[in-house]
Amino acid sequence: MAEHNGSAFTRRALFGAAGAVSLAGILAACSRTGSSTGGGGASGAAAASGTIKFWNMPWGGTAFNPLDKKITTAFKKGGFTATYQEVQWANFTTVFSSAVASNTGPAVSSGGGTQAFQYAHEGKIHYADKLLDSWKSNGLYDDFLPGLLDTMKTDQGYAAVPYNLDVRCSWYNKSLMQQAGVQPPKTWDDYTNVCAALKKIGVYGFGLGSGAGNFTGSHILTAFMINNGGGLFNSKKEPDCVTDLNVEAMEYVLMLVKNGYSDPAAATYTSANVQSQWKAKKFGFGWDGAGLAVSVGGDVQNDMVVGDPLTGPHGTKGGLYFPNNIMMYTNTPSTTGSEDFMTYYYKNMSALWTQNTGIGLPPLKSIASTSAFKQDPNNVKILNEWNPIYKTWAAPGGTGLFYNIANTVDGTAPMNTFAQSILGGKTDAKTALQTLQNSIEGLMK
Repeated sequence: MAEHNGSAFTRRALFGAAGAVSLAGILAACSRTGSSTGGGGASGAAAASGTIKFWNMPWGGTAFNPLDKKITTAFKKGGFTATYQEVQWANFTTVFSSAVASNTGPAVSSGGGTQAFQYAHEGKIHYADKLLDSWKSNGLYDDFLPGLLDTMKTDQGYAAVPYNLDVRCSWYNKSLMQQAGVQPPKTWDDYTNVCAALKKIGVYGFGLGSGAGNFTGSHILTAFMINNGGGLFNSKKEPDCVTDLNVEAMEYVLMLVKNGYSDPAAATYTSANVQSQWKAKKFGFGWDGAGLAVSVGGDVQNDMVVGDPLTGPHGTKGGLYFPNNIMMYTNTPSTTGSEDFMTYYYKNMSALWTQNTGIGLPPLKSIASTSAFKQDPNNVKILNEWNPIYKTWAAPGGTGLFYNIANTVDGTAPMNTFAQSILGGKTDAKTALQTLQNSIEGLMK
């Protein structure tokens, strides 16, 4: 799969607080130097011909970008063609920020999952409302998985179009579960019993990590809050961490930690450490991305199964996912050309999944229904059972992502510190949540 959890930040978040400040400065400077032509869309909309520059990331394995380039460069409509540039994850924030500020960037691109919302805030995004409206007549609009398009909607319009999904779900080793004499859990109480049974055979049931570069720990803690009906932001897009539901969820996690169901070193584990524990059969149940089994590999891979979404103590379900996306920029030779390219690309991108290039889960029902995609029962289960209950960082107050998420919670130091404090078991839930609240408020200022 495309997502590797050690790269969770670089694959989804555009940048942390420091990066946000530096990019804002660059874009502001660009604006001050008279970048009115940088909009490109106004003057470019009338262009009769030209080149649509598409920049994409290495979302999959070695087969992904060559096939993606082939699809892209085959585009030709209304006098427009498309060029392709692969942007590496290393330093991708600098590459995009410099290019966008100097109006030498792409007309269309993917990138970090919160990138579009950052650039939309700076007036650099061509909103996708007109494009999506046109898709209502060609079947594409109705082809998106339920609720997915709503995650792209801001007060000003649709900042981007969903592209591939990075998700968080539960996993278990079926042989270890059988050895422990337990069935996959369906509720929090069930899960506690599973953890206790696995502990008796020397295996951890709350398997995850939150070490350097590994943000999965903070994702899972947030997912437990969402699972309990909570989350980090209210309907006013303000941080609202210290709620009864969030406290209850973190008290539950702290109980798992203090009862010895979590590896004592979890707070320091990188993604590689976590995968090593699965390989060594020290983790019998845990939480990770859709690509965990493939990343673990070996004989253990065939023993790994996606679990069921848990029902919380108040009868609620929920989880956390990150809809990666493709965005259009105002700096383009033609907004019509950009939209035509997007229509072409979404009609022709299914091979990226059906030819097993390693890209994340698909956004379209038509791709998910192909026999090639259905060959992986874990991916099918995620889309059928987990996708309907997923929410974004904006929960519980909203669905759509927004500007402040990128530099406050998505791959930030305060979130990692929060996760490490909980997994270390040396705090209480309310104190940890209040510290997180204070940090988020500080970053928003």
